[in-house]
Amino acid sequence: MAAGHPAAGAPAADIRIGYARCSTLTQELQSQLDALAAHGIPRDKIFSEKISTRMRVRPQFEAALALAREIKAHAPHCRVIFTVNEMKRLGRDAAELTALADHLVAHGLVLEMLAGPLPGIYDPTGPGRILFAFFAALAETERDNIREGTLEGLDAAARQGKHGGRPPVITEDILHTVLRRRANGETVEKIQPDLIIPTGKRKGRNPSVASIYRALAAYEKAQAYPDAVEQAHAEHAQQAGIDEVLQQRLARVPTDSRPGPATLEKYDALLTGTGR
Repeated sequence: MAAGHPAAGAPAADIRIGYARCSTLTQELQSQLDALAAHGIPRDKIFSEKISTRMRVRPQFEAALALAREIKAHAPHCRVIFTVNEMKRLGRDAAELTALADHLVAHGLVLEMLAGPLPGIYDPTGPGRILFAFFAALAETERDNIREGTLEGLDAAARQGKHGGRPPVITEDILHTVLRRRANGETVEKIQPDLIIPTGKRKGRNPSVASIYRALAAYEKAQAYPDAVEQAHAEHAQQAGIDEVLQQRLARVPTDSRPGPATLEKYDALLTGTGR
């Protein structure tokens, strides 16, 4: 028997490399790290970072993949497993997730997810591949819906001269109270009579149970797909900057010369032509 190789018929060892990721500095990684450690992955083989999936280069992700490939190259008889807590920790859209799964398979690596819609070892053949593609597409759709919903809320709030997308009935303080008391085992129905709306037309009254549940659903979605919320805020800020510049240029163009729907290109052309 060659040194370093198992005897014929002996099971090959499993070697796991863990990866944990969250999007922003305000989010916590510890729950993912704890889940990976509880699965038997040594801390020195768990890579983690706080970085958005919008970033093309994720240093710790690349380091985890490099180590997994290196181990497989030196120990081809071992099953090297790339483990994450959930599918969404790997990428932001279906194409990226599918390409990553194919990359792992091509290098003889195994993908494993501890939670989410497809917990367990990813099967790259037959029904397993179809299910993976389906849930990856579903996650992308959910992410896009959250992004669009956040943008709509921010736009509506901006039109009313406010900042932030949450309806004023459920303030941050109310939401945090609900989250804390629910964590202690209380129901929304029990918490609701103790909550008081601090501002607005319903000031001094209790928020409805339905309003509380809507706020909780929005919060849970934002926690599940923070990248989508982050992107929506970035897009809204960028558009707000463009709108401000547009208004400044609009003020310099005579009313009877304005070309209908406003774009920076139209007003730049007018201003250039009039020498303004």
